[in-house]
Amino acid sequence: MAKDRPDADIDRELEDLPHELRWREWMRRIEAVLFASASPVPGEDLTRVVGQGVSVDLLIEDLIADVADRPYEVAAVAGAWMLRTRATYAAVIRAAADVGGQDLDLREFDVAVLAAVAYNQPITRDGLKDIFGKEISRDLIGRLHARDLIATGPRSPRRGAPYTFVTTEKFLVAFDLQSLRDLPDREQLDDAGVGAE
Repeated sequence: MAKDRPDADIDRELEDLPHELRWREWMRRIEAVLFASASPVPGEDLTRVVGQGVSVDLLIEDLIADVADRPYEVAAVAGAWMLRTRATYAAVIRAAADVGGQDLDLREFDVAVLAAVAYNQPITRDGLKDIFGKEISRDLIGRLHARDLIATGPRSPRRGAPYTFVTTEKFLVAFDLQSLRDLPDREQLDDAGVGAE
């Protein structure tokens, strides 16, 4: 996100260009911002590079159509926009590209704890213990925190005011969710045989 950055001295209105070229330039500006950004970019930030009163949503729609035949796509994630490689190219990317620390490398139990946090946040370690029937190690919490999938939430109002945990924007991005409302319904999980017993 753009944070307290002075706006560059750019011509947003592009009045010297015909309407069709102006629209195309605004689309390219949005594509460039999404390409350069390491995290999803909110629509409010994208408005900084287009003319006054221009619909970023319509520009995004046209950009989505424009890149439809490319190996990457414009995706709505965590209430913002990002460019990402299409899933069909995952194997070739892993075979030839250095993707470094982008792989989450989560164990099955890590994912279960992450799901418990997502569905019950803010939740304490004791709350997780109640769900799983065993103590959740600080190491596991630390791994999820180090990968920026969870963060410290508000302190619990219980005695000792223990820390709670909540999911992060990176969690939404990693699991391709626009918001927590996009989590599967618990009843659907139970029906599919993957819910809690």
